[in-house]
Amino acid sequence: MSTPDIRVEKGHAEPEEVAALTALLLARAAAQPLPASTHRVRARAGWRRLEREPGFRAPHSWH
Repeated sequence: MSTPDIRVEKGHAEPEEVAALTALLLARAAAQPLPASTHRVRARAGWRRLEREPGFRAPHSWH
């Protein structure tokens, strides 16, 4: 007799329960992954709003 692939660590599981759990795990393993999201991120605007700019720029900064 071979050792089982699934073992109950605590409590008692009937053979039907182990079979159901095995079927569930095999179905999950065979399932295809969900397709990647098609959500697109907007590109950042190339211009800046003046009201969001700090009031003072250092003299050495070239913006």
